[in-house]
Amino acid sequence: MKRQVGSSGLEVAPIALGGNVFDWTADEAASFAVLDAFVDAGGTMIDTADVYSAWVPGHRGGESEALIGRWLRRNPANRDKIVIATKVGYTAGLNPDMIAPSCDASLARLGVDRVDLYYQHKDDAGVPLADSLGVFDELRRAGKIDVIGLSNFTPDRVEEALSVSIDHGFDQPAALQNWYNMVEREKFEGPLQDVALNRGLSFFPYYSLANGFLTGKYRSGADLGKSPRGSRSAEYLESDRGRKVLEALDDVAAQTGAAVATVALAWTKAQPGVTAPIASATSARQADELVAALTLDLSPGQIEQLNQASA
Repeated sequence: MKRQVGSSGLEVAPIALGGNVFDWTADEAASFAVLDAFVDAGGTMIDTADVYSAWVPGHRGGESEALIGRWLRRNPANRDKIVIATKVGYTAGLNPDMIAPSCDASLARLGVDRVDLYYQHKDDAGVPLADSLGVFDELRRAGKIDVIGLSNFTPDRVEEALSVSIDHGFDQPAALQNWYNMVEREKFEGPLQDVALNRGLSFFPYYSLANGFLTGKYRSGADLGKSPRGSRSAEYLESDRGRKVLEALDDVAAQTGAAVATVALAWTKAQPGVTAPIASATSARQADELVAALTLDLSPGQIEQLNQASA
């Protein structure tokens, strides 16, 4: 059931839990319940970032990591069950002088001595890749990180990062994280997917449920107020593709007896190059729909039906 992360020795279950909502739209009690349900069901990878959730008034970033740290302290045995992925550089950039201190701060908030998968959160064209990847390699050799990832990179820059790593003898990035879901397939399919497949990189898509649209939560304009992120689904509701996708998801959900969100994640995890789609949950019910996708394997006919609807 587990899938290997690139050519590294790291393995993860095929659905990852997004930590962007922790201590934001999910308070501590709800977040702990989601984390418990995810791990109890066999989930292994928890994805967060040092910037989560700096966009919330009164937050500074690091709130998600700190909450995960509190959850781990409550039951330290969970550390051996999970793979922690976090990121650096989204707002502050990738100045080599700030990467190591930021990593140390993430480790302190998480209460761990190693990050299993550490991402450059966003490409920083102002910093030579040799410099930023050099610090990542130093952190890896120091035992503070295990596997290196790239997030929000273009295909050309992924290729450049791999070449730089080879030329300098650095440990090569093994994972990519970019935007991808059934109503925005062009964000991965094409050159980026080709790079992932040709270079043996694992792909972890975020926005896998299109900000909740692919849960079936938003069926009309009146539904958009159900969540702080509801307004982001307006464009999907107004598109032919969005309506066709919901119809197909409803049909496959009826065929399988699974929730719409579960079917959407099962489709995503079946796409070539995808190792584990990332999805967040703010309640135990949502967590149940998420973890159900760990074991739901759609038939070729069902995948093709969803492919046609989302083309």
